[in-house]
Amino acid sequence: MKLKRLSALMMAGVLVIPTTFASATTNDSSSEENGSPKEGSYAEKSEVVYANLNANGEQKEMYVVNNFKVDQPGKMVDYGPYTNVENLTNLKVMKLNDNQVKFNASEDQFYYQGNLKGQALPWDIKVSYKLNGQSLSPEELLGKDGKLEIHIETKENEDADSSFFENYMLQISLPFDSEIYQNIKTEKGMVASSGKNKQVTFTVMPEKEESFVVKADVKDLEMESIEITGMPSSMSVDEPDSDEMTEDMKSLSDATAEINDGVGELNDGIAELNNGAKDLQEGSGEYKKGIHELDNGSSDLIEGSKGIDTALEDMSQSLQDGSDDNNSGNLADLQNGLKEIANGLKETEDGLSDLKNNYSEAFSALDQSINKIPNISPNDIQELKQSEINPEVKKKLVQSYEKTQEMKKTYADNIKAFHAVEPTLNGVKESLTEMRTNLETMVKSLENSNLNKSMKQLQQGLSELSTKYKEFHSGLVDYTDGVSELSSSYDKLHGGITDLTDGTSELENGVSELHEGTNELAESTSDLPDEMQNEIDNMMNEYDKSDFNPVSFVSSKNEKVSSVQFVIKTESIKKDDEVEENEQPEEEEKGFWDRLWDLFK
Repeated sequence: MKLKRLSALMMAGVLVIPTTFASATTNDSSSEENGSPKEGSYAEKSEVVYANLNANGEQKEMYVVNNFKVDQPGKMVDYGPYTNVENLTNLKVMKLNDNQVKFNASEDQFYYQGNLKGQALPWDIKVSYKLNGQSLSPEELLGKDGKLEIHIETKENEDADSSFFENYMLQISLPFDSEIYQNIKTEKGMVASSGKNKQVTFTVMPEKEESFVVKADVKDLEMESIEITGMPSSMSVDEPDSDEMTEDMKSLSDATAEINDGVGELNDGIAELNNGAKDLQEGSGEYKKGIHELDNGSSDLIEGSKGIDTALEDMSQSLQDGSDDNNSGNLADLQNGLKEIANGLKETEDGLSDLKNNYSEAFSALDQSINKIPNISPNDIQELKQSEINPEVKKKLVQSYEKTQEMKKTYADNIKAFHAVEPTLNGVKESLTEMRTNLETMVKSLENSNLNKSMKQLQQGLSELSTKYKEFHSGLVDYTDGVSELSSSYDKLHGGITDLTDGTSELENGVSELHEGTNELAESTSDLPDEMQNEIDNMMNEYDKSDFNPVSFVSSKNEKVSSVQFVIKTESIKKDDEVEENEQPEEEEKGFWDRLWDLFK
């Protein structure tokens, strides 16, 4: 037994001495004349932060892989609150003391890993799950079927350096096995094919807190890890060519100004139309008043005419029944009666003359007002209906146009009756003048002629006059009936004119409000091109982080940091591999020093 141990010790000595000698030789080859390592330097340093989360997003483990681009080999110092460090480049020993990492770098690229504990990520990441509307833990989800919802929330972690949240973007990727997941849907993300499987990707911009939801039908649920990468949004964003867009905005601004000018002209036209409608209403009111006076005076005119007719008939009959004895006595009465009839006709004649003048003035005012109404073609109305004017204003314009057309049609249908009134009044007046003149001539003839002869002529003349007057009276009755019917019909026409005036007045108010709105719109869009360019510039400044200078994630003492990236993964939700009964776990492969030590046991 002693011989065996002695042999082992001798073997170990043989093995260790060359190794030690070689190590010493290597150290000597890289030393200065005094035997100590020289100071080294590096051009830049990068950090890749790896973090493992559980399936709900709670942080578990974190380590950082540091990479140095060495420009002068030698001893160097890095900083970080690591729990332990590991050289990933060679077998040289690294020293960790009081958050200082000391190492000797001889290669162009040097890597080492540092493990962290309790270091906060810049983002709080929460993942929750619902199956068929019920919240379940990842363990409870395993192997289940149904409708799955995955909710992901990202927020700023106020315990971490804010520069990463303000300048970094996150990309979140969820892989889905197509044999397990179907009908994958999301609103804010992008669903893409990855071989036979699907992948949902979300992006979180710098300074943003987001929430995402993925929905899918699942069978026998298992889920791969959710992968999250954080990278600086430091790429310079090229400013888009906004000339064409600005030109479009300028066209829009000009078009808005033109619309405002058009509505202004429309407002002026509607105001003119409303003023014309008011004049028309006033003229129509005067005409209505005159036609009503004419209608109201018709009964007096008929009664007066009836009295004249009766008087003429009585006088004619009296002369036929009278004798020569009383002719001289009745002559004076007859003369007086004829004078009174002549005077009555004169008064009627004067009344008709005044009535004719009043009617002429009223009708002239009405006719001028109606003729002032502008003509609007059907094409104009069609263009109006297709225009972008406020629908309510458009409706009122069309209604006003329709009422105007209806009123003008009614007026055109009755224009003959309107025109016939004045000539009829002239004819009646002329007839009365002729009868009055004849009566006055009779009275004078009676005064200067032979009594018997005059009486016979008078009797004959009165008989003819009475007969003609009856015809005149009958025509007068027909005329007054027509005036009465015209008066009644005109009330409806005047009512339409009044409605038209009310409509145009309301329309003027509506178009005036519309003009105020388009004027405000034109003023607000006049600077639209400049405002749009300013907004583009602001957006570019918000997302262009090209001026961001990277800082170390682990220590502010670290210098020449060129980049820091984050690689974050959640635990997968998978079934454990089945272990065969009585199967011994595979023994971990032993290293050289472990195997050497076993020799001494």
